[in-house]
Amino acid sequence: MPHINIVLHEPEIPSNTGNIGRTCAATGSSLHLIRPFGFRLNEKALKRAGMDYWEDLDVREYLIYEDCMAGHPGAKIFYATTKAKQLYTDVTFPDDCYILFGKESAGIPEPILLDHREDAIRIPMIGDTRSLNLANSVAVILYEALRQQNWRGRTEGFLLE
Repeated sequence: MPHINIVLHEPEIPSNTGNIGRTCAATGSSLHLIRPFGFRLNEKALKRAGMDYWEDLDVREYLIYEDCMAGHPGAKIFYATTKAKQLYTDVTFPDDCYILFGKESAGIPEPILLDHREDAIRIPMIGDTRSLNLANSVAVILYEALRQQNWRGRTEGFLLE
């Protein structure tokens, strides 16, 4: 089954991370968390949002961004940011790619974005909207990546046919 990796750089809100974990578990995606976190991994809000899916989730932790990148040499990484020119629908998401999202209050640090501007992607928004909720952004982009892969391995269990 094709695989997508979601990376959260310094997530701050436990319920967002819990919801993202639940989405990753439901899609067979891995979740990579880069410290520091704005919460403890055993926090109730995180567990409540992730429900009982957290135990089945492939989740990995890293002390710093460089540790995460060093652990995946040669990987295709997309950087989700409101500052990108390229839309998330304009790229092709290959199997086993990584999609990195920044913390809720500040996004991905600018030095990282400047080093990877050709792989930066964004979700279009109108007006003065600063950003979408992090969990919603992950879901939007992750499901586009899965759509591009024709949902392979993720279409069983229909009730109505």
